[in-house]
Amino acid sequence: MKVLPVPSFGYSPETRTYVGAVALFTFKLYADTATRTSNAKLEFNYTWNKQVIVEAGWNYFFDHEVWFTKGTAQYSKYPDLYYGIGQNTPDEGKLIYNSNRMVLEAFGLRNIGNHIFVGPNVRYINYSKVGWGNDTVTYPELVDASSTGIGISVLKDSRNSLLTPITGIFAYGNATYNIASGNYVKLTLDLRYYKTWKEKHTLALRFINEFNTGKPPFYDYAFLGGDKYVRGYYYGRFRDNGLSSLQTEYRFPIIWRIGLAAFGGLSGIYSSLSDLGIESLKYNYGLGLRFLIDRKEGINLRLDYAIGKQNNYGFYISFGESF
Repeated sequence: MKVLPVPSFGYSPETRTYVGAVALFTFKLYADTATRTSNAKLEFNYTWNKQVIVEAGWNYFFDHEVWFTKGTAQYSKYPDLYYGIGQNTPDEGKLIYNSNRMVLEAFGLRNIGNHIFVGPNVRYINYSKVGWGNDTVTYPELVDASSTGIGISVLKDSRNSLLTPITGIFAYGNATYNIASGNYVKLTLDLRYYKTWKEKHTLALRFINEFNTGKPPFYDYAFLGGDKYVRGYYYGRFRDNGLSSLQTEYRFPIIWRIGLAAFGGLSGIYSSLSDLGIESLKYNYGLGLRFLIDRKEGINLRLDYAIGKQNNYGFYISFGESF
């Protein structure tokens, strides 16, 4: 087992600068070559927006990858921005609101052959103490809410590494039935492809499709934005029943431990597929700097600057790749 305890720091439009501490655990308890390295993370951060974030997560392969389990547990407390529901919500309609958030999610997956895993998942999300000041803009859906879900997942994962993949594919499908004020089903498809050549020149592609059948709580609509989904937009800047997004990234070394990345994509947010047209697509593009901090596991410190549509932009500092 290897433990990497380091101070954490970063920046994103949602948090501004944040500081804290993170312990990254990488371990491989089995001697066989078929079992990939597992990992776990425990992290605490405080942001310049007076946000508190505590998060733990794990990805664990059992012997010969017969079973795979992953999950996350997160508690956060902070002010955030809400723009309403729809693909064309105006900037002047934003509302600052506060909430306490708890997210728990776990997966238990069985290997049925050829790197394909199948199994159930459970999730629980709770937003409490939701409130805002005396803003002239109000949204009636911004109230305390929680949802409990149980679903089924199918995963094909042939990536060489979970933290910094450079070869292989990741294909994930999930359907989760959620019990809330209005019951709904969340459907998720996440496809990723990685190809490396010429001494670690890597092309990474990602397609995401998410759709809710029914009316979810405000926090569980499909959305774009943030460091992990669509860089260049505020996390949750646009949200609706459905999201489709294609993202590409080209990563290449420059000198010593320093590398660069160029990325971009197109995304659509919609209440139904008939609403998705060319004029409604949101583009994003940007450049990033990479600094290799762990040669063995290939973990990078990442600095990205991304530009989106309608004067949206974002600067991000983080460990590991966006996808």
